[in-house]
Amino acid sequence: MRCPFCTADNDKVIDSRPGEDGDTIRRRRECIACEKRFTTYERYERTARLMVVKRDGTRVPYLAESLTRGLHAACGKRPIREEDKERLCREVEEEIHRDFDREVLSTEIGQRLANKLRVLDPIAYIRFVSEHHGFSSIAEFAAEMASMQSRPRPVANERDLFPDTKTK
Repeated sequence: MRCPFCTADNDKVIDSRPGEDGDTIRRRRECIACEKRFTTYERYERTARLMVVKRDGTRVPYLAESLTRGLHAACGKRPIREEDKERLCREVEEEIHRDFDREVLSTEIGQRLANKLRVLDPIAYIRFVSEHHGFSSIAEFAAEMASMQSRPRPVANERDLFPDTKTK
């Protein structure tokens, strides 16, 4: 590992421990040349074997950035913690890598993200599904709102998602 301070290629590992998510290893290193310390992270590399089948039938490699970009667009300026957004994306990504080996429909990814987003924030959910389903009229929004009101919002993890919210 090259030292970020002096660019020497000679260091020693002082400490290693698992990262918070369990998928990474955090290593504290000390450069032998300049004796400064720095941190590196190791994680396994997912192969790009998983392809996303778009609505028009085209196939593109799965990119986690696309999922994150869609979520951030839906959340806009909503008061949603960044950690919650990252966790939600990580959960969806883990699910699709676990459940699909080579190909996954883009609609399947969108539906999984929408289901989790509905629990996190109903406004962001409506924003996301309106884009995902391509709503083109107020009637489609109204139908989705009616559907949401007829299905109770899952609130089992509400305290985990919104720890600052006080229940009445």
